[in-house]
Amino acid sequence: MELVVDHSLALLTVEEAARRLTIGRTVCFRLIASGELESVTLGRLRRVPADAIPEYVARLRQSHSTAARAA
Repeated sequence: MELVVDHSLALLTVEEAARRLTIGRTVCFRLIASGELESVTLGRLRRVPADAIPEYVARLRQSHSTAARAA
């Protein structure tokens, strides 16, 4: 079964965000709870803004780059 990803969505479910990051749903919820990954609440629903994914990855890359220079 092939998975179709709609890159035009503004808000992603936690499961969709986790899939884009190739992490598990539980890890994604931990990132949200810690504030590392931005999310919004719509009523009772938790959504991750699509642009929060590349922002999170950029911060990871920056911290990795900083750590590598310090070593």
